[in-house]
Amino acid sequence: MLDGIKVLLIEDDTAVRIGSVQALQLAGFAVESFESAERAVAHIKPGMPAIVVSDVKLPGMDGLGLLRYATQVEAGLPVILVTGHGDITMAVQAMRAGAYDFIEKPFPSEHLVEVVGRAAEKRQLTLEVAALRNKLQNWVGIEAALLGRSPLIERVRRTVLDLADT
Repeated sequence: MLDGIKVLLIEDDTAVRIGSVQALQLAGFAVESFESAERAVAHIKPGMPAIVVSDVKLPGMDGLGLLRYATQVEAGLPVILVTGHGDITMAVQAMRAGAYDFIEKPFPSEHLVEVVGRAAEKRQLTLEVAALRNKLQNWVGIEAALLGRSPLIERVRRTVLDLADT
């Protein structure tokens, strides 16, 4: 759906995991699924173009533990928690811990796709703002190194800044 934004889906129930993956893929999302939080942890990195969708009740590390880990890695990473055993206290605790949203099972596929779509848009905007801030900070430095205001020198600056990310 959104270019480059991947969904990391953590769900221990095979049927729910397969159904959720299919719904998200049909909506155009790239999805990587895991049956445990421990397997997903290695894929959560700062600045990654992804969002996390996790069941709360998991063997080993639960969804709230994964949420805490993900927000330590990067505070702006959207984490959507899904549970069949939800209550208001758990939802409030999850939102205070930094969850993007909280979905109760059973849920229609359209609802999952809608929430994931909003989270992916937010993630894409967050990454774009960070990239623009980085370019702006580098722009001051490059202007000091490459003096001039002609169209050609401006083009050289833009090329250097575009290549700097690679």
